[in-house]
Amino acid sequence: MKLYHILILFFSFFIVLPANIIAQEITLSETAELSILTMGPGDDLNDSFGHSAFRVKDTIQNIDVVYNYGVYDFNTPNFYLKFAQGKLLYNLDRNNFTPFYNYYSKQNRWIKEQVLNLNPSEKQNLFNFLQNNLKPENRTYKYDFFFDNCATKIRDVMAIVLKDKISYQDGFQSNFYTFRELIQKNVDWNTWGSFGMDIAIGAVVDRKATYWEYQFLPEYVFKATDKAKLNRGQEDISLVKKTINLFINSPEENKSNFFTSPLFIMGLLAFIILGITYKDFKNKIRSRWLDISIYSITGIIGVLLLLLWFATDHYTTHNNYNLLWAFPLSLFFVLAISKKNPKPWLKRYVFFQILMLTLLSIHWITGIQVFTYGLIPLLIALLVRYLYLVFYFKNTLVR
Repeated sequence: MKLYHILILFFSFFIVLPANIIAQEITLSETAELSILTMGPGDDLNDSFGHSAFRVKDTIQNIDVVYNYGVYDFNTPNFYLKFAQGKLLYNLDRNNFTPFYNYYSKQNRWIKEQVLNLNPSEKQNLFNFLQNNLKPENRTYKYDFFFDNCATKIRDVMAIVLKDKISYQDGFQSNFYTFRELIQKNVDWNTWGSFGMDIAIGAVVDRKATYWEYQFLPEYVFKATDKAKLNRGQEDISLVKKTINLFINSPEENKSNFFTSPLFIMGLLAFIILGITYKDFKNKIRSRWLDISIYSITGIIGVLLLLLWFATDHYTTHNNYNLLWAFPLSLFFVLAISKKNPKPWLKRYVFFQILMLTLLSIHWITGIQVFTYGLIPLLIALLVRYLYLVFYFKNTLVR
């Protein structure tokens, strides 16, 4: 899933594709091999889930190319806006195998190849499909992280080309996980990437994924392909003829630093809020700047989450109950909370916020939505602060 097209395009200028593959109609030789490539995770967040692609190798025709569904164009008009809105189009791209291999091996990402156990007509049909899909009018698609990405394309193309000849086995994975759990198996929960994703994505990803849906991750495309069968009339044979470790990566040390992690930073922020609240309680005062800051920041976050839910095509950001702590309406109450003697009705809004945090806890306990553990210190601090505000307003506000 790495967005590596810049280097790939660079190599493409200097490495010319075999002349015979540029033609639209190519007949593969009987010795041709079609395979699925799976690349391991990289260091960046968008590399954390690995990558998948098709490889077509025919030494007689002098062909060795990779068909890759994980490419997009940085020069797309309004690129960042379309990316934020979930409207960015991805492309199928074709490149020589050697620069493709070099790119991933230099990043120390393992590469595995599953050579498919196809007969000549099946190889030709799959190759023809990829060639046709590569045409300008066919090559683009609207990317969806869970349901239409570089990994699901591999699965879907196989199903389209082979139809009822192919059967995927449900038992390639022993446990059922939710979409969120599958993500967290690839990204450590106490990293900023995981923290940001857990806040941005909603309850829709907290349902159990089916075995078919597991294949939004390259790891499970590999596992499902390994267990898949091809119908050959009276018998079923393995879809994979052989598996080759093209590149074995070298283990690297985990360079994460706890003191820059979300849990530590949120804990430090919570400690500051609790410390100021305790001081306010002892002195029977209210630090208005703190309340202004809390209302402003949580309100802005809430507006952003609301936009992700209703103003984008990102399915995964729907039904996001992080809005129960990052409530957009708080922005409208910043002026009210900033006053030394706010209106009595403000106490009712603060009490409403306490109810929202209680409802969030119920959602978490019942499994409606799982929230990031890094938020726990902050949520506790917000609850304590809101309880103090109710206590303070009760004793100071006059009806």
